Amino acid sequence: MIRVAICGAAGRMGREVTRAVSEAEDMQLVAAIDLHHIEEDVGSLAGIALLGVKVESDWKAAALRARPDVMVDFSVHTAVLPNALIALELGISPVIGTTGLSEEEVARLETTAKERKIGAFLAPNFAIGAVLMMQFAAQAARYLPDVEIIELHHEKKVDAPSGTAMLTAQRIAEARRAAGVHPTAAPEGAFEKAPGARGGVVDGVPVHSVRLPGFVAHQEVILGGVGQTLTLRHDSTDRRSFMPGVLLAIRKVRSLSGLVVGLENLL
Repeated sequence: MIRVAICGAAGRMGREVTRAVSEAEDMQLVAAIDLHHIEEDVGSLAGIALLGVKVESDWKAAALRARPDVMVDFSVHTAVLPNALIALELGISPVIGTTGLSEEEVARLETTAKERKIGAFLAPNFAIGAVLMMQFAAQAARYLPDVEIIELHHEKKVDAPSGTAMLTAQRIAEARRAAGVHPTAAPEGAFEKAPGARGGVVDGVPVHSVRLPGFVAHQEVILGGVGQTLTLRHDSTDRRSFMPGVLLAIRKVRSLSGLVVGLENLL
C-alpha cells in the first residue's frame, strides 16, 4: 500500500484527490492538511464515507506521525515549496499540481530532490488529453510557427497565465528553435490601444487568459498560416479528468530520480 498525504485537502482539487485515493486499491490516505475545516473528517468533506482521517494544519507534525510515502499538493503556490522541502527532508516524495512556482523555486526543488536522491514530480496539468494537446502543439509549430494560446479557467484561479499555458508556450518555442523557424514579426507601428490587449508573451508566444465562472480548465492553441488556421483545444469539464494522472504520479514518483516535470514523462 502506498501511504498518501494530501496538502490542500479541503480545496476542490484536494477533495477530488481524496475520493480518488480512497477508491484506489493500492493506496491508503493517512493524512490531510489544510488551513480550513480543521478537525473535520476528510471523507465527509469529499462527500464520501468517513475515512477516520481528520484535517490538520501542521504538515510536518502530520508527516512525522503518519509517515506517508507520497505527499500530493494542491494547496496554494505560496505553500508549495515549504511543503515540498519538508517532504524531501523526511524522505517523502512530493507530487505537485499547484501552479505558480517561480523558476527559482523549481530550481531549488530540483536541487533538493537531487541532493536527497528522492523522486519528486511536478505537473501543471494532470489531464492526459491536455498533455497530448501540448505535444501536438509543439509538433505543429515546426510547420506553422505563428501561434497564440487562449486559456480559460474558473474565476477563483489566482495565477495567470496558467501553468499549462506556460509549459505549452515553452514547448512550442523549443520546437520552433529546433526547426529553425520563426513567427511573423508584428507590422511596423503596431500598438495596443488597451494595454495587454495582445496578451502576455511567454517565450515568444502570445498568451491570453480568461477567468470566468462556469469554466474549469480549458485551452486553445491557434496556429496560423497562409490561407489556413489549425486549432487544438482541450477541455476539462470535471476535475475527475485529472485523477488518472494524479494516481499515475503517486504510483511512479518513488521510482523517479530527482525532480521530473510534466506528465508526458510518465506515460
